[in-house]
Amino acid sequence: MPPSLTATASSLTLLTKFIREVFPLVDHELDNWHSYATEHGMRELADQALASIQSKKFHCQGGSVYSLYKGVPTRDFVRLVVALQTISDYLDNLCDRAGIADEAAFRQLHLAMTDALDPDRPVSDYYAAYPYKDDGGYLPKLVMTCRQEVAKLPSYHLVKTEILRQAELYSELQTYKHLDSSVREEKMLTWINRHLPGYPELTPWEFAAATGSTLGMFMLSAAAHNPSLTPQAVSQIAAAYFPWINGLHILLDYFIDEAEDRLGGDLNFVFYYTSPEETLARLTYFTEQARTQAHGLPEAAFPQTVVDGLLAMYLSDPKADVAPTRAIRDNLLRAAGLYPRLMYRLCRLLRKKNLL
Repeated sequence: MPPSLTATASSLTLLTKFIREVFPLVDHELDNWHSYATEHGMRELADQALASIQSKKFHCQGGSVYSLYKGVPTRDFVRLVVALQTISDYLDNLCDRAGIADEAAFRQLHLAMTDALDPDRPVSDYYAAYPYKDDGGYLPKLVMTCRQEVAKLPSYHLVKTEILRQAELYSELQTYKHLDSSVREEKMLTWINRHLPGYPELTPWEFAAATGSTLGMFMLSAAAHNPSLTPQAVSQIAAAYFPWINGLHILLDYFIDEAEDRLGGDLNFVFYYTSPEETLARLTYFTEQARTQAHGLPEAAFPQTVVDGLLAMYLSDPKADVAPTRAIRDNLLRAAGLYPRLMYRLCRLLRKKNLL
């Protein structure tokens, strides 16, 4: 079988296993967290916990693809991904849906992200600056679940510094992006410009997009299951994901939400492109960089499939099927090649069957 067909068959096998074996594990973990939130805590916090599980399940599904990385114990890793992603989604709701715009409260809440990934640090009082405080132990339990899982990773000491760096950047983004629109952009640019000199290829808002993804944290955690992991491999993974694969992930997410966010007056990093032509050019650039970087990673077929899967997953969303988004989508798929287009058609079919 020619190499390209071999890669395609391998990726389709991975996708089939992902849907048949991993999705039920994700459902099981989310059901457990749903039950806990239902039975514990004050109504305001429980409602936000339940809403985040119900509306953002696909985030946990997507991140759980890393449970299929070579050598990873799938069930344990799904538990880690679901717990960490549920922290992320729950905090997003607390900052965005509860009518609160307090920088100190948002910063304190997001200590849960770094606490979850550092078993050695003391556990924080996450609600110290937030008006609602009694979640029945929901957020601390999520944090402890993550800490228990990362403590099992034999090479976590090699990835910990980079994972915490990405988690801290993620937390800073979430702290600023949910502030009142009258101060949000200035605060974000002040923060971004402290980091931007290290990333001369990026616009400020592309850097912000790269900080908004949890995929790099998941990939580094998956790699840490390998007891023979090397510092060189960690550096390669870190550079591939931040900013390129992370950035592509979030830019695609904002791209398909563009029309919806304009109507709702919500922040969207794609708004900062000056024309559809610039949007297409920059998304194409991120796609090319992500695919090139993935090609050079250990177990290259896996990250390449992840990048192609990001394109297929997001561009198959019905929100991408409206003008002018549709034209950009079609050009991206045309440039991406045969296999991403095949995955795109498969994702459209899965959406029709309500499997995605």
